[in-house]
Amino acid sequence: MSGHSKFANIKHKKEKNDAKKGKIFTIIGREIVIAVKEGGPDPANNSKLRDVIAKAKANNMPNDTIERGIKKAAGDANADNYEKITYEGYGPNGIAIIVETLTDNKNRTAANVRSAFTKGNGNMGTAGCVSFMFDKKGQIIITKEDCDMDADELMMLALDAGAEDFVEEEEGYEVLTDPDEFSAVREALEKEGIVMAEAEVKMIPQTYVELTDETAVKNLNKTLDLLDDDDDVQYVWHNWDE
Repeated sequence: MSGHSKFANIKHKKEKNDAKKGKIFTIIGREIVIAVKEGGPDPANNSKLRDVIAKAKANNMPNDTIERGIKKAAGDANADNYEKITYEGYGPNGIAIIVETLTDNKNRTAANVRSAFTKGNGNMGTAGCVSFMFDKKGQIIITKEDCDMDADELMMLALDAGAEDFVEEEEGYEVLTDPDEFSAVREALEKEGIVMAEAEVKMIPQTYVELTDETAVKNLNKTLDLLDDDDDVQYVWHNWDE
């Protein structure tokens, strides 16, 4: 991931997130439902739920909203039966795009995702057509302005907790983990009071692609904006070097 502007992207995403709190809360609310149904309503016995709660708090979701979501998911077995579906495809100039969704109507979701690709002059592909270009990793981003800990001490803390890699950059640190070790590493850092700008399991591109053609950039942004506006879409991963 060398050279990719993670920290600039965080600032950009935060501004976007502040303007779209409703969408963020919808995404997290559905993740709470899935986590509770898979592992139960007690965060002490459900590491996935602990991760979602940490993400909710990082996005300033009120505690009572979090608790209500957990109780609703635990109390009604038939409520909000979401299905995880992943779509893959290509944007302009072969940009690889992965779309992760949680939906209660897969026909609606598939049509909307396909439309987003088409309107941006791209096309939806088959399962696996681009995912081989990405690595699934737990990624934790820590900015230097939020962290007083010595870099070597922070690195040892992360590696001792099970992290695979630790990278220091000008503005902060990146911690990478195996997806199965993500919860343990995040909780070890949280226990030491480390503030995390981002902490989630994501699909990280092995290489990034630049777009220089203005029409291609416009079309790709159209696809990404349409996907971002769709409530069924949880995450969109791509290898465009913005």
